Amino acid sequence: MTAHKSSGSAAPSAQLIDKEQVKLLRFNSADVLTTKQEQLQRYIDLQRAAAMGATNKSNVKIYFKSYQGNRYKVEATIWAATEQNVTLKGEVMIPIVSIYKIGLF
Repeated sequence: MTAHKSSGSAAPSAQLIDKEQVKLLRFNSADVLTTKQEQLQRYIDLQRAAAMGATNKSNVKIYFKSYQGNRYKVEATIWAATEQNVTLKGEVMIPIVSIYKIGLF
């Protein structure tokens, strides 16, 4: 019997939470992404997701880290993406520097 190791690049699973629970979390000010390429891709994905939300009210999966380093995901429509925050319905905001992945449907 052989143990199967996952590669170091595989991200740990994220806990799915309701967008209302996001308001209860605290966030770091440091960016969770370390390279300019990753940050640029996040920006592009956020702009695409915000456009989808504005036109189709489409949900996306937003993967992010809390202050404690816990990984979460929320499925929601992005209403706006500014330089610093992503705004979801119900005035829920997630700092962009806490987001490490956007899942577009």
